[in-house]
Amino acid sequence: MALQFARTANRTVLARRHQNRLDQAFVEADYRSRFRTWERVATVRNSPMRVLEGDGELFFSPELVPALSHPILQQAEPRIRETVLVHRLYEYLKFTIDLEQSAVIPVTGHISRGMSGLDLPEHMLLDAFKIVTDEAWHAQFTYEILREVRTRTGIAPALPDTPTFTDELARIHEELPSQIRGLDELLFAIVSETLISSILDELPQDKRLPEGVREMVADHAVDEAKHHSYFSTLLRFLWPAMTKKERELAGPYIPRLIFAFLEPDYASAALGLRASGLAGHEVEQIMSDCYTRDTVVDDVRRGAGPTLQYFVEAGALEHTATLEAFQESGLIA
Repeated sequence: MALQFARTANRTVLARRHQNRLDQAFVEADYRSRFRTWERVATVRNSPMRVLEGDGELFFSPELVPALSHPILQQAEPRIRETVLVHRLYEYLKFTIDLEQSAVIPVTGHISRGMSGLDLPEHMLLDAFKIVTDEAWHAQFTYEILREVRTRTGIAPALPDTPTFTDELARIHEELPSQIRGLDELLFAIVSETLISSILDELPQDKRLPEGVREMVADHAVDEAKHHSYFSTLLRFLWPAMTKKERELAGPYIPRLIFAFLEPDYASAALGLRASGLAGHEVEQIMSDCYTRDTVVDDVRRGAGPTLQYFVEAGALEHTATLEAFQESGLIA
């Protein structure tokens, strides 16, 4: 997909960007890098590889796992409930690894090498190199923690080969009109890097978790704050540089990209519940009760707030088809 993105971006989708309507002096002045102190503050430069020190009681915050509020799990043995949390941590760790390596690093790598087709300031290219380094480090330390959790608990991960979001991205990529195929990768990177995860906010504060898990998530959050700023700025460069036709074609897919990132991975959740010792019919009941469509849409809408605001400010919802897609998805009224 990454190579196809590079070819598509340069051949069709963004080939006219060097003659775009943005004034270059304004573009240069509009970017304020948050990576000027990267050498001193980036976790890859300053933080050690985290290890599972400490005797945390739990491996994930129960409040962030809807299934644990279900009567079946409320009445289950503590061992089963604790195992559900281990599998939820595995799900989060695997998602993070796949997100960084399959979605963010390829796109950011093309930006760093000037292959996005956008006429970006030099500092944005330089900062993209730093983001690639950050994200590779995130994937590495996340994998290391996953291995340590497996060793300490003796519980093997129960996960599908690929997370649901990658399958959905592949479907979207194939559905896109050929003239904008490639913009989906760039737009999804913007979506995923500008959404604020409750996990990044809450897990580092939960003293019930092993110290190594909390420190690892905190390290991730430190870097992601800068990435958030970078990609929200990137959207301000991208959207005006697209033609009206490109906006009209790509805009209606944005809600699906948001759901691809924020919607629960039902397959992973069900596998984790089953591997925790629940019977098949119990898993089906929990999934049916805890993940109703209304509940999921409400949760996605709350989580999508910052990103939605960026697209509103960029003017994305000024196009009828895009506005209707957001309304039909439930992200706006």
